[in-house]
Amino acid sequence: VEPGRVRRSSGRPPGGLKMRIIMDNVIITPAEVIRLAFADGGYVSPEAIGEGDITAAVSRWVEPVAGAAVCAAVASGRYPDLKPHLAAAAAACTRLEVQPRLNVRTGQAGLTEPAGLFAAAAAESARIELMRSLKVQAHAVLLRLTEYLDENAASIPEYDPRANILKRCRTDGGFVQIF
Repeated sequence: VEPGRVRRSSGRPPGGLKMRIIMDNVIITPAEVIRLAFADGGYVSPEAIGEGDITAAVSRWVEPVAGAAVCAAVASGRYPDLKPHLAAAAAACTRLEVQPRLNVRTGQAGLTEPAGLFAAAAAESARIELMRSLKVQAHAVLLRLTEYLDENAASIPEYDPRANILKRCRTDGGFVQIF
């Protein structure tokens, strides 16, 4: 667009397909994220996970594996057999994204570590180990999603195995593999 000229709107939201997923995300709800990804016994308030958190995780972790078109198709109600696989990946990746924020609190005093009367904030080494564990878990769920997509590629025309990032590069056991 030339300086001083206004670009006409196409009627589509800026961001195209990804913006549509933000507005119409029905892959997984915040309550489902908590049920699937925080099943290790602790209480997490449903307000702690927002639609933006889910959208960011799907955009960063799930779309490079499944593709934006597949995510949009599932969000619109297509492929009900794929939805549990995509939801599990979205939940694990959402937890990976929000866990650092849950480890601290922001208030009038700024950024603080939560510590109540009967609990103290976890040591940094424990938080690092938790994040490492969450990354391994998210990676495993994304690999399972890839396996499902590959097995059912013929019935999911939106899926392009060549665009799947895990088909080109991944880390297993601490080793980076480039295909």
